[in-house]
Amino acid sequence: MKLGLVFPTRRIGPDPGTIAAYAHAAEEAGYRFLATYDHVIGADRDARPGWQGFYDIDDEFHEPFVLFGFLAAVCSLELSTCVLVLPQRQTVLVAKQAAEVDVLSGGRLRLGVGVGWNDVEYDALGVPFGHRGERLEQQIALLRALWTERRVDGVVGGSCGERVVAAGLAPLPVQRPIPVWLGGSTERAWHRVGRLADGYLPPPGIHPGRGLDAAMTVIRTAADAAGRDPDSIGLEGILPVRDGDVAGLRARLARWEDAGADGVALSVDSPDLLGASNIDAIRRLADDLLG
Repeated sequence: MKLGLVFPTRRIGPDPGTIAAYAHAAEEAGYRFLATYDHVIGADRDARPGWQGFYDIDDEFHEPFVLFGFLAAVCSLELSTCVLVLPQRQTVLVAKQAAEVDVLSGGRLRLGVGVGWNDVEYDALGVPFGHRGERLEQQIALLRALWTERRVDGVVGGSCGERVVAAGLAPLPVQRPIPVWLGGSTERAWHRVGRLADGYLPPPGIHPGRGLDAAMTVIRTAADAAGRDPDSIGLEGILPVRDGDVAGLRARLARWEDAGADGVALSVDSPDLLGASNIDAIRRLADDLLG
């Protein structure tokens, strides 16, 4: 089982030297991949009484494709979005950006996507918040066509509404197609994983046990009904690390491995654990878990 890190996008700050140092430290410590969250814009809570979003205008989020283009040049780690809010973006542009990252990284990109929850972002980007699940499914089909075919002649209609006629991307990505993994915490999302995805990215609230068991049952049933091999669908967890209990952390990692996870991304986001820096924390964890 691969061990990776959730890139600390909200804490690391804007200095490129710090970002490069973090990636170098992660690679040298033995981690296999970096996964990053995605938000384009944040809401001002003071101007929106009653708004209950997880993040707001003061939370810093590095843009995933630009970040990965930078990281592709400074490390050899695998790069994953967990997850990119796909329906609020133009599909063809995402296909182009992802292909470029895959080329620059030598085929190290995994595109995790989801429908998101923040209607403020959708409004700001000029995309309707409703029907985003339907749009996501159409987008995945178009992405895969653009990544594998020199010329695309399909017209995607419905809620996606994007037309690609006698056109294509160049250069094509190294991976054809780039793996598309899906997040989600609802039964509808799990059905979508089983029918369409290369892998499942459970959100932090879903853990091995009843929550993950319920999700995987739906995913495997949907995959079988779609004529797909359920065993071909990958699984990667997110494990929040908020204390120095190494024995407890090992036990939680073992539960993910027993659940069949291909990898786990550690989310090191506690000021108490970070100490002098996030880099110190991930090195200490690697010594405890990988040494």
